[in-house]
Amino acid sequence: MIWIWILLAAAVTIGGIFWLGKLPAAARPLAGAAIMLGLAGYALQGSPSLPGKPVAVPDEPEGFGEAITDQRQGMSERFGPAAQWLGMSDGFARTGKTELAAKTLEKGLEKYPDNVDLWVGLGNALAAHSGGMMSPAAALAFDEAAKRDPTHPAPPFFAGLALAQGGDLKGAEAVWSQLLARSPADAPWRRDLEMRLGQLRQALGPQLPLEAPADAPAGDVPN
Repeated sequence: MIWIWILLAAAVTIGGIFWLGKLPAAARPLAGAAIMLGLAGYALQGSPSLPGKPVAVPDEPEGFGEAITDQRQGMSERFGPAAQWLGMSDGFARTGKTELAAKTLEKGLEKYPDNVDLWVGLGNALAAHSGGMMSPAAALAFDEAAKRDPTHPAPPFFAGLALAQGGDLKGAEAVWSQLLARSPADAPWRRDLEMRLGQLRQALGPQLPLEAPADAPAGDVPN
């Protein structure tokens, strides 16, 4: 049955080209040959009788590198002086222009040198420019953010995220554990932080037992 429709479509196409399209007579054999070549190729490789099988899109696995958008889990201002610079930087980062993303925030910091959100954004942009790893420049930007406001949750959260993405799971666990300890119970970022910290600790696995002191007898482990 499917071949009837294919041949009908080919006939309509030929008729449209020859008469409606007013194709010159000299070019008609070439056009007809092209259509027949297409039919021959489909006959050799096509499988119209096979049933359809929709492919399910796999769920994106949860991970340490999931992007935080919109309100950034309540960690940054949405309408303050940093918002426009962060928006432009995020736009560059989404298209892979990580260097422009970092330079945009550097320009913003020239105007607002004490803005914590811009320093955190710069740390994120520099980490992205380094392939998602914590670079010395990114670490410096996160440190500068923490100096401006030691109580702000964003510097340790995103610093821990960069450490985790770079493979330093123990460093990330230490940073996030300290942040969780001082986060209010109703903090908008607490649930996300707890989830990521749980994943991190699961990835670390059981901790090794403490080593016995050098002067202790072999086989003795301190309680």
